[in-house]
Amino acid sequence: MIEPLWTAFDIAAAVDGDVYGGFEASGVAFDSREVGPGDLFIALKGETTDGHRFLEKAFSAGAAGAIVSDACDGPHVRVADTMAALEALGRAGRARMRGKVIGVTGSVGKTGTKEALFACLDRSMRGKVHRSVKSYNNHTGVPLSLARMPAGARVGVLEMGMNHSGELAALTRLVRPHVAIVTAIAPAHSAYFADEGEIAQAKGEIFQGLEPGGIAIIPQDSPHRDRLIACARPHTDRILTFGTDRTADVHVQDMVPLENGTLLSLILPDAELTFTIAQPGEHWVSNAMAVIAAVWAVGGDLAAAGLAFADMPGLAGRGQRSRIAAGNGDALLIDESYNANPASMTATIKVLGEQPAERRIAVLGEMRELGSGSAAYHADLAGPLREAKVDFALLVGPGMQALANALEGRIEFAHVPDAGAALEAIEGMITPGDAILIKGSNAIGLARLVEHLRSRGQAGERTTCSI
Repeated sequence: MIEPLWTAFDIAAAVDGDVYGGFEASGVAFDSREVGPGDLFIALKGETTDGHRFLEKAFSAGAAGAIVSDACDGPHVRVADTMAALEALGRAGRARMRGKVIGVTGSVGKTGTKEALFACLDRSMRGKVHRSVKSYNNHTGVPLSLARMPAGARVGVLEMGMNHSGELAALTRLVRPHVAIVTAIAPAHSAYFADEGEIAQAKGEIFQGLEPGGIAIIPQDSPHRDRLIACARPHTDRILTFGTDRTADVHVQDMVPLENGTLLSLILPDAELTFTIAQPGEHWVSNAMAVIAAVWAVGGDLAAAGLAFADMPGLAGRGQRSRIAAGNGDALLIDESYNANPASMTATIKVLGEQPAERRIAVLGEMRELGSGSAAYHADLAGPLREAKVDFALLVGPGMQALANALEGRIEFAHVPDAGAALEAIEGMITPGDAILIKGSNAIGLARLVEHLRSRGQAGERTTCSI
């Protein structure tokens, strides 16, 4: 018999609530659209909506029970504040789990690294590894991920994000990781920070929640390495660095680019590992080093992790590759539509440049939250586009004007105001043998463009993940 994730009485004890109708829950959700049979639905009250309005929908979808602060007809636990209850349930989920917990943050690479860690660990611990889904990495997503963590999990992998100072400090104290990773520092959310140093300081907050004896994993090649080490020192003496520099604790011995991916040999403190990364790009070499460092730190199976990297599936919006219909042939679509910042833009444009193709087309949406340096960051993409020998650039959004100015007379391009106009512009443009990269901040909505192109018909599919 499968043990329930939560019983009504366990929930009530965790959140200081009252039980009205006993139930057992196998999952947890606060979005009624994600509720499945047996789930606990938490009716959160936000600035624009109230989850209590969707209780009937949640129960119709099969919810076993709910956490509410208002009247409810179905089985439920009644509390004064459902958001506080979500946080309390997350803390209870973390407290009862006796395995190892890995926390992941960084300006780029968080979700890809989290997913790779899950795949690498699950390879040898089938069904015993838990991770946060999607990009549930904020003040609601993190406690939800903890509340979903089975008590018997051997390892939990939790992603944590932020766009203001102090946010990670609060999240990491919920997660209480045994291993805390910073993937990389880049100018993401620059609108809220004076410079990259402040971003590094905010990312370094992840180390504040480390369990006694915990390990901090830090990028050796980062110009902010010393600042990150200083952030970790008050909370642990165990610091593990990774990078291409041979002074790093986990470093590259040999790296051979392949047609799709990289053959990588790593040196660890007491081991060596050679494996193939299915994902192309130098940024994935960095991600892989962080992942292998974390697998080693929790005593995982390194050989199994290497095998997992060779089989890594793709993530929609983060580098997933598809062959799409194009005239009497097909074209390659690289889907990076989920998000973008200067570092990830540069990395994925480079990947496009390494892709054999009749033509290379870059569909780039503007990058948000870059503050006063936004125009310069956008204009600076002209160099990577030229170096990648991109044949045509479709620029989407008003923020791309600076890049349009920089490309004038250098690369063929078009500049359109929004995703709808981009969809119209791309129709009929694609020919057999093209490679098309689609990348931009999530708010630009380029995922619609990806869906449209994939709906044209696919000529087989091969997937890889990216940042």
